[in-house]
Amino acid sequence: MHEVDVVIVGAGAVGLACAAVLARAGREVLVLDREAGPGRETTSRNSGVVHAGLYYPTGSLMAETCVEGRGLLYARCRRDGVAHRKTEKLIVATEDGDEGRLEALRARGIDNGAGALELLDGAAVGRLEPRVRARAGLRSPESGVVDAHGLVGSYLAEAQAHRATFAWRAEAVAIDADARGVRVEARSAGETVRLRAGALVNAAGLASDRVAALAGVDVDARGWRLHPCKGDYFALSPRLGAITRRLVYPLPSAAGLGIHVTMDLGGVFRAGPDTEYVDAPRYDVDPSKAVRFGEALRRYLPEVRDQDLRPDYAGVRPKLQGPGEPRRDFVLAETPRRVVHLVGIESPGLTASEALARRVLERLS
Repeated sequence: MHEVDVVIVGAGAVGLACAAVLARAGREVLVLDREAGPGRETTSRNSGVVHAGLYYPTGSLMAETCVEGRGLLYARCRRDGVAHRKTEKLIVATEDGDEGRLEALRARGIDNGAGALELLDGAAVGRLEPRVRARAGLRSPESGVVDAHGLVGSYLAEAQAHRATFAWRAEAVAIDADARGVRVEARSAGETVRLRAGALVNAAGLASDRVAALAGVDVDARGWRLHPCKGDYFALSPRLGAITRRLVYPLPSAAGLGIHVTMDLGGVFRAGPDTEYVDAPRYDVDPSKAVRFGEALRRYLPEVRDQDLRPDYAGVRPKLQGPGEPRRDFVLAETPRRVVHLVGIESPGLTASEALARRVLERLS
């Protein structure tokens, strides 16, 4: 039986952030991941948006770790040369009566610490974004985009520099915690490896509810059963050129942040994501959705045609809320003792990753 201080299950952005933070603090870390390398699952299909912290209830773990994590992320990018850009974000109101919702969103963002948020009338929106049509807008200067793969590489390099080790294609199949520590069984290449650890961190993303169940948690009683929610993206035609200078979002809906326009660091513009609850992760993009995407975009970008939309990629979010249910906060909980679970880490999980990792360290200290 191999012995180690901390086992982390999952090598997405959050698991790798935990590895970097814990190893930097002097903990002996072993990371298990069922994929062949880092950031291969949910993180690999992240839009790379850096969120300011506007949307989440004040005092929630989402709000606090998003705001804290945003600062940590930008500082890490500058330190390690990770490609990023503060693009700003513009949230637009397109219907009668939406201005009040923008004002409420601004008030919440100010309370959360989301930065110097500015309300704009329709004319001011047009001056900032000449191709956007809206009654009003909310400008978020702290929003941006980051190379998610570069961020993963930064966490990985820091963890390795502090002697963290990684086991790829290794899946946790049994977890048993007692007063002496945590026993873990992992399966890799048909063989079972047995580990004893002082603590375990469940950062398994889409599988975090399954890993929690392995540790003896009644995930249904606690409300930790995940609901996979697929989001499709369409690339915008080069015909449209640089259609916006900023990230442009509609007002959020109950299901998500609405079909919005983002750009990556290479200058590719995309629209998405929608929300489609699925029984199991899948990554196909239905071309017929272009009609619905086009209708949504034309509410604030009238020149977009359905034929300007090309199926691009899809991601699956590990949501705690099911269809029609209110948004749920991140779960960061320790049960049983010395087993820390991170469940339901969807957006803004990439932005919040290092702040979440610091809270894990606090728990284990």
